[in-house]
Amino acid sequence: MTLIDGQLEQADNATPASVDLAVSTVVFALRPHPITGEDTIWLPLVRRIREPFLGQWALPGGPLAPEDDLAASAAKSLNRTTGLKPRYLEQLYAFGNVNRSPDRVVSIVYWALVRASEDTRESIGENVEWFVADEIGQLAFDHNDIVNYALTRLRTKITWSPIAHGFLDPEFTLAQLRSVHESVLGRQLDPANFRRQLLSTGFIEPTGTSVQGASHRPPALYRFIPREKRNEP
Repeated sequence: MTLIDGQLEQADNATPASVDLAVSTVVFALRPHPITGEDTIWLPLVRRIREPFLGQWALPGGPLAPEDDLAASAAKSLNRTTGLKPRYLEQLYAFGNVNRSPDRVVSIVYWALVRASEDTRESIGENVEWFVADEIGQLAFDHNDIVNYALTRLRTKITWSPIAHGFLDPEFTLAQLRSVHESVLGRQLDPANFRRQLLSTGFIEPTGTSVQGASHRPPALYRFIPREKRNEP
C-alpha cells in the first residue's frame, strides 16, 4: 500500500465529525425611533446565559428538536423566548460557515414580521430586549451577518411583493401602507406615485368601507388579496 493509499484508508476509517442543527429567527416590528419618533425597524434579542458568548446578545433560537420540523421548531423557540406568535414566518437562509461557532453548528434561519397588535412591548424576563435593527452592537456568533442579510431581504422584497401585510392589520388605508414602505426603506415616497404603482400590482383591493369617525372625507380601507385569488402569471 502506498503512502497515498494509506492516507485515503485512514480518512475513510475516521469517525466523521458531528454537525449540530439549530434554528434561529429574525423578528422585525415597526416601532417609533427613541430619538426621531419616526417608525423604524426593531428586533428582539436574547442575552446568552451560557458559553460561548456568555452575556452577549443573540437572535432567538435553539437546537433543532428531533420531533419537530423546521418551521415548528422556529415557532416554538420564538414563543418560548419572546412570547411572540407571528402570522408571517418564512425560511430565510442556512448559515453554515465552519468558523461561525466553536462547535460545528449549522443554523436554519427564519424571519418573521409582526404587526402592532402582535408586538409584545414587555420583555419576557430580563434577558430579552428590543433594539433598533440598524443600530445593534456586536452580537454573538455570526448573528450580525444574519441580521444584515434579513434587512437586505426585507428592503428588497417589499419593493416587489405584498410582504408589507405582515406589519398591517387586515384592513388598512393607503397612507398606512405607504408608511410601512417608508419605514422599511428609510425614505419618503410620493403619495400619488405610490398609489398608482400599488393599485397596478393587483396585490390589494378596496373593502368598500372607509375609516369610521374620520372628519371630512374618510379614507378608504383596503385589504391584501390572497395569493390564490390574485391574477398572477
